[in-house]
Amino acid sequence: MKLQLHEPAPGFHHPIELLRACHRRITNCLDALERLSGHLEQHGADAEAQSAARRVLAYFEQAAPQHHADEDQDLFPILHAYRDHPEAHPQLGEWMDRLSAEHPRLEAGWDALEPALQNIAAGHADPLEGATDWIQCYRTHLELEEQAVLPLADHLLSAEERALIGRSMARRRGIPDAYAKPADE
Repeated sequence: MKLQLHEPAPGFHHPIELLRACHRRITNCLDALERLSGHLEQHGADAEAQSAARRVLAYFEQAAPQHHADEDQDLFPILHAYRDHPEAHPQLGEWMDRLSAEHPRLEAGWDALEPALQNIAAGHADPLEGATDWIQCYRTHLELEEQAVLPLADHLLSAEERALIGRSMARRRGIPDAYAKPADE
């Protein structure tokens, strides 16, 4: 059961691409969770299951909360200013409100799954109750972001707005501003 989380991520000077890279990692984790249930039934909490559980735990404990903050505190507030822009979709504001409201629900779903994954990581074959519904909710959430919101962000945001978002994302992770800028600036 392969779970690749180590593809190189874009730099903070490309914040929209960095968000997309996070979405790919989340999708990889969701794929692993789907496979993990069947794997547990056939093989129990063997070394492969334990390793996959540890990698999923690491991502959702560390990176996912920052990712939601990147959207809720940086991207969505700037995009809200474009709600009435002639090139924005008329549902842009509604989409961002919906996505922001989903973040706490997704986090609560994670909180319910986390103990079972911790047990699997420790070698105990706990069932992943509620995983199927949570995975589907997360996939629907990511689809709206990927198919609607991020393409609009690509189209509407200025270079200055992107830089502001990227610097804020870097600071959230304790990375100095100098590393959030392209090398040619």
